[in-house]
Amino acid sequence: MSLPSHGAATVAVGGSGVPMGRLIGLAALAVLLVAPFALYPVFLMKVLCFALFACAFNLLIGFSGLLSFGHAAFFGGAAYVTAHTVKVWGLSPELGILLGTVTAAGMGLVFGGIAIRRQGIYFAMITLALSQMVFFLALQLPFTHGEDGIQAVPRGTLFGLFDLNHPFTMYYFVLAVFLFGFAVIWRTVHSPFGQVLKAIRENEPRAISLGYRTDRYKLLAFVLSAALAGMAGGTKAIVFQLATLTDVQWQMSGEVVLMTLLGGMGTLSGPVVGAALVVALENYLAATNLPVPVVIGAIFVACVLLFRRGIAGEILARFGNGRPQA
Repeated sequence: MSLPSHGAATVAVGGSGVPMGRLIGLAALAVLLVAPFALYPVFLMKVLCFALFACAFNLLIGFSGLLSFGHAAFFGGAAYVTAHTVKVWGLSPELGILLGTVTAAGMGLVFGGIAIRRQGIYFAMITLALSQMVFFLALQLPFTHGEDGIQAVPRGTLFGLFDLNHPFTMYYFVLAVFLFGFAVIWRTVHSPFGQVLKAIRENEPRAISLGYRTDRYKLLAFVLSAALAGMAGGTKAIVFQLATLTDVQWQMSGEVVLMTLLGGMGTLSGPVVGAALVVALENYLAATNLPVPVVIGAIFVACVLLFRRGIAGEILARFGNGRPQA
């Protein structure tokens, strides 16, 4: 789904070289457009929401080198804000998601301002601790309704024109949100700002020696990642008409780490592949007697041993001049 950088493989189409990544991206888009006619739309919407969540997380760890164990706070926090504003305040779904995204960005600014003062495992533990504080607030604050969560969230109408209670209309809205978020990430990665982030990931002291104020770049990346994670969480709240503690607990942060690593950290398409795999396995195994965490854990171990770069990362490395492409 990703577009290639310089040096990517091309194929001859109509006498001119067309980047292979662009062809794959167009093919993937075509599949997504017709997918609801072959698969259950709600399942596809769940995949898209978690794919955007994983892509947002990958922007931080894959391109900035910052491991956060607290991204569930942004995902779940935005879900609560979106659900509350749509159900109680009567806002339209697009405004509810927008408010959830802005709230997540504000949380990211606070979390990032505290966490980026440390590096490595200390950074990860600070984000986890802050996320647990959000979980406690979600459990105690009256508007979240504790363990019951916010239920029966109305989907409403998009821009007052399109009824989102229709599954196909809702699917294409979710697809549009995902494509918008993915485009923002793609543009970020392929911008001068994204190149600085990669330099910080590879060698932060050298980036500092070149005159870059790395803390500001990392904070901006953290806020952008949090905002996109919040967009995914707010959209999920509208899709499932529900916001619960599951969205903000630490297991959700672990799940997005799993999706990113399985698909391929540091690639644009990897988190999408990882999210689709994990969601599909969870849905399929839920109908069996097999223990879902054990099976997914075994698959994760196998992928780590056999595909060090992740599934998409290995494919891109094999067909992309020996290295993964963004």
